[in-house]
Amino acid sequence: MNDDYEPLSARIPADIEQPDKIMYGLTARQLAILGTTALVTVTVFTAVAPILPVPIVAGLCFPLVAAGCSMALGRRDGMGLDRFALAALDHLRRRRTLVAAPEGVSAPPAWCRVRGTLPGPLRFPVRAIRQDGVMDLDGGATAALVRAGTISLGLRTATEQAALVGFFGRWLNSLESPAQIVVQARPVDLSELTDRVAEAAADLPHPALRQAAEGHAAYLDELGASRNLLTREVLIILRDQPMPATPGAGRRGRGRAREAGAAIVARRAIDTVRTLTGFGLSAQALDADECVRVLSEALSPNDTRPVPSADLNQPITVHDTTEEPQP
Repeated sequence: MNDDYEPLSARIPADIEQPDKIMYGLTARQLAILGTTALVTVTVFTAVAPILPVPIVAGLCFPLVAAGCSMALGRRDGMGLDRFALAALDHLRRRRTLVAAPEGVSAPPAWCRVRGTLPGPLRFPVRAIRQDGVMDLDGGATAALVRAGTISLGLRTATEQAALVGFFGRWLNSLESPAQIVVQARPVDLSELTDRVAEAAADLPHPALRQAAEGHAAYLDELGASRNLLTREVLIILRDQPMPATPGAGRRGRGRAREAGAAIVARRAIDTVRTLTGFGLSAQALDADECVRVLSEALSPNDTRPVPSADLNQPITVHDTTEEPQP
């Protein structure tokens, strides 16, 4: 095959998790809702028809039919109205204020009168982050993060595109556990880069180099002020769910199972980095500090980042940033 051939293509539906159509283009969930609506409507009609006139009975049955058809056929934000209504009820039932209390929020004493409702416990799925970047999740599961770069298929020939797609397909087929690919886009601030370029320009030996560096700093400053710049980050989340411990193993058995799961998911992260690097993608397994940064930006993008975790072999010190008054 040479480069004049048309590249290989395959049709993939946008919603790969779309449920199967059972009858008349409807899913099993939609058929169940419509069947329940028909059953309730017939029951109400047979119970009320001998007592009330037909127009009034039809007026009573019409809201039931309209609500059932809307729940079965309507959609909101790409979600069926039945699932949307259940999610709305679950949201209204949950508490609005959450606090970090893994042991639960204790009830106030009997003599304390509380206005409103108590906050609920914040259930964060990540329990701890190891030094190698493996995250301990609830239920004994472990996960690792891999940052991957991107590649432009449009600039490649048909043969190269087919080879890259084949490499990516082989990597997907080699996965033995659930994996998730997350593409994040966030705004970029070029002020720090501009300041570094402007400061380095003064140390350049030749006036032409200094002028070029100052011009580049001015260009970066103008670019950041006139455009909404975005950076894209691709993350691959690899998970491992260990086998349940044998009865009677106790806490030590669960700890050994968690350690084995952490070793497995760390090896899978290394294998993923090696595989992606093999066909031209930059990839890196994230350590503990990078995992903290990613989780912090996901939860609160505009807040300050926590202090990086200290090394196990280094003492923890406190630096006083206040300046002493000058005499």
